[in-house]
Amino acid sequence: MIKNKTGKNMKKTLISLATASLIASSAVAADKGIDFTTTGQAVVYYQTHNDGKSDSADLFNQKASSANVGIQLDIASDLQNGFTFGSQLTYLGTSGLEKNLVSNVNQVGGQVPVPNFVDTNEDGKKDNIVKTTNELALTKIFIAKQIANTTVKIGRQELPQSLSPLAFTEGWDVFKNTFDAVLVVNTDIKDTTLVGAYVGRSTGMDLSTVDDLTVSSSAGALNVSKTAYMLTAQNKSLPMTTLTGSYYALAGIAAADSADVVWMDASVQDKSLPMGFKAGVQGGMIMAEADNVSNTSAMGVKASIAPMQNLRVCGAFSYVSGEKDAKRHLAAVKNTGTGVLTPLYTQMIKNADAIALDNNTYMLKGVYSLGDMGKVTARTTYTQAGQRNLNGNGIDYNELDLMYQAKVSGVNLLAAYVYQAWDTKDDKSNDMVRFVARYNF
Repeated sequence: MIKNKTGKNMKKTLISLATASLIASSAVAADKGIDFTTTGQAVVYYQTHNDGKSDSADLFNQKASSANVGIQLDIASDLQNGFTFGSQLTYLGTSGLEKNLVSNVNQVGGQVPVPNFVDTNEDGKKDNIVKTTNELALTKIFIAKQIANTTVKIGRQELPQSLSPLAFTEGWDVFKNTFDAVLVVNTDIKDTTLVGAYVGRSTGMDLSTVDDLTVSSSAGALNVSKTAYMLTAQNKSLPMTTLTGSYYALAGIAAADSADVVWMDASVQDKSLPMGFKAGVQGGMIMAEADNVSNTSAMGVKASIAPMQNLRVCGAFSYVSGEKDAKRHLAAVKNTGTGVLTPLYTQMIKNADAIALDNNTYMLKGVYSLGDMGKVTARTTYTQAGQRNLNGNGIDYNELDLMYQAKVSGVNLLAAYVYQAWDTKDDKSNDMVRFVARYNF
């Protein structure tokens, strides 16, 4: 019963009505023969850094730390007649960790930052700690249709980097970004996958908003205010070789009417090759139709071997062009969906700005398997920066990543240490530590 005067039972009654409606809807779906499959994940994500400027920014200090606690629920259903449905509801909050352990979130997920001024350092000054509300986001919702060897998917969805190298879903953060897109995949041609996409918007790494695609630039961001059209062909007919070519038409770019992007990738690997040899070559160009925007070209190579059991070592090199005229826009080779990562072989945890424009970068990596105890990865890069590098004019950059990954009691664990160093007058450096626990169900 609803008590109109006090309203004490109003909330309970509304919840009961919602629950009853959900049960009734499920019953109707069951009567129609529609089955739902539920999967998901739960994540605890913590990160801290030391910028070397003050004691208050030391590793594990509250002011220098951020965290998220999140849960994702995926619901899939076969709607029959070749139709399928998928959706994803994301909760991304802090579970109160900001009260005494951290001062910010790693990823915003449907929540609105709310300032909360408190004295965290006990120095008489009030620091701005971000609190969050409205922590739910609908990160996927799509419908797909299978017609012979062609699949059409419409709605908010993930786009894999292997088939969409400049508008792809990134997995480094708490949860992945998604896109509002129409995707068509065809496999009629032997050993060939054809992919066409109309990409309108992306959640970016900030899951609270859905916004235009962007192309990072040394003269500011070039917003893709209209849309991106993509066509990719991937072929595996050559022995041991996978060839992938992509073309993008980016419409409505600020400072240019449009831009054409081509990207190619060739990888070679096979169990029969000596010492587990693997190799790859990549390259492409961003070509804008405007007098004040210069073309950007890029290329990369990599090779790896397994010199001993459980150990794989890899070397890689990447190059991205620059433009000496600072008055001209120069698009960076970055993911248009988030503006964070690059598709380059030399991509590390934190070096995207260093390698995305006007640079030469060298990488060396080693991965050692510990069997059931997980694996250890060590990798380092050195970047020679040009005048238009996103880090700044001629600021060379070094990064070292050390990572340990393991699966314990069904939980995927990651511990990572990152050391960053910039070639500046004050020899700027930074340490970062990241811990992630992720349970898939």
